[in-house]
Amino acid sequence: MNDANLARTLATEAGALLLQLRAEGKQTGKALGKAGDLLSNAYLLEALARHRPGDAVLSEETASTADRLANPRCWIIDPLDGTREYGEGRSDWAVHVGLAIEGRAAVGAVALPDLGLTMDSGRPPSLPQSNRGLRMLVSRTRPAPEALAVATELQAELVPMGSAGAKAMAVLRGEADIYLHSGGQFEWDNCAPAAVAVAAGLHVSRLDGSHMAYNKPCPELPDLLICRHDLAERILSFCR
Repeated sequence: MNDANLARTLATEAGALLLQLRAEGKQTGKALGKAGDLLSNAYLLEALARHRPGDAVLSEETASTADRLANPRCWIIDPLDGTREYGEGRSDWAVHVGLAIEGRAAVGAVALPDLGLTMDSGRPPSLPQSNRGLRMLVSRTRPAPEALAVATELQAELVPMGSAGAKAMAVLRGEADIYLHSGGQFEWDNCAPAAVAVAAGLHVSRLDGSHMAYNKPCPELPDLLICRHDLAERILSFCR
């Protein structure tokens, strides 16, 4: 199984486990979110150790070690992106399985289990055409000031949404045109979404226009922009 197919399979199967856990109805809210994080993380770590024993792994739910920095291949996973949304019974949560090769987001899969959908870099979707006005995705709990300013500049409609993966895939699905975030993220929040977005032909960068770099000693990646290429320079110029 190649890397893209593996990422897709693991993200989809982890998502199915999370749906099953929630359907059991034994927990809700924060307790359900925590249980989901642990369940999905355990599944993904075991599966990656079995299928790619020579690769490094960086997970939101497991303490990182410096050994990964010497490995050119590092799987970067968010077992449950949007823990709050999952615990609240919403649909805007995701499972991220990404692979950074030599610091680049080379492979990725993002499962949207409540939608029955997994999008991956091996089979990226065709970007839909839109005749409506611009729409910008923002955090539903803490919209970044930069995003609000860009939305005003572009006269874009704001679309609040939960997880980073759900927002990034909403651009690929044609539900919105821009995902701009400057409120602080980590590599596991955007590695898999970035890989899928690039494969689909979207612009992906930091807000200063630089490339996204992964498997770094500090996994913080505080900002990103995912959008159509025809919008990128105008947005980046405004943010600089």
